[in-house]
Amino acid sequence: MALPTASSERQLKHRRSIDVQVYVRGDGCWDVDARLIDVRPKETRLASGTRAPDEPIHEMLLRLVVDDAFGVRQAGSQTFAMPFPGQCDGFEDPYARLVGLNLMHGFRQGVRERLGGVLGCTHLTELTHVLPTAVVQALAEDAFDPNAAGTERPFPIDRCQAMRSDGPTVRTYFARWYRAPLTTDH
Repeated sequence: MALPTASSERQLKHRRSIDVQVYVRGDGCWDVDARLIDVRPKETRLASGTRAPDEPIHEMLLRLVVDDAFGVRQAGSQTFAMPFPGQCDGFEDPYARLVGLNLMHGFRQGVRERLGGVLGCTHLTELTHVLPTAVVQALAEDAFDPNAAGTERPFPIDRCQAMRSDGPTVRTYFARWYRAPLTTDH
């Protein structure tokens, strides 16, 4: 894949960091901590005041407790830095509404229905979009053994270009789920 050449004259304007950490718990569930931090390298004037260089404009943590079927058992958020103190954090945490959703079945649609628009925070709601694949990645070694005798097709198949059911990766590593490409000969 070709990466566009970076300009030799570019200057950093803004940095957004997203960090997702998945922890196994003693009760068989997992804690999923997702953090978003926005900073700028120069002093930034906001409507609510000035931020020093590298002082967070946004710093938010979203935590889910997820069971072994990928169901959200508990959820909540906390905002540590925000552009409008008293407003961004001046309401009851709406992210508890994620409880009952399943990361593998309709999660993103459920998030839109429960937290879209003014029902949630743009930044925290956007952060939820990385959670299904981050949790799958964390649990891949345990949950998706290509040699397992189970009858359920591994989740990653047909969810990206490299994991096409008719492609070489599946043929090589997940042979029992391989499907020959359809021919269009008439």
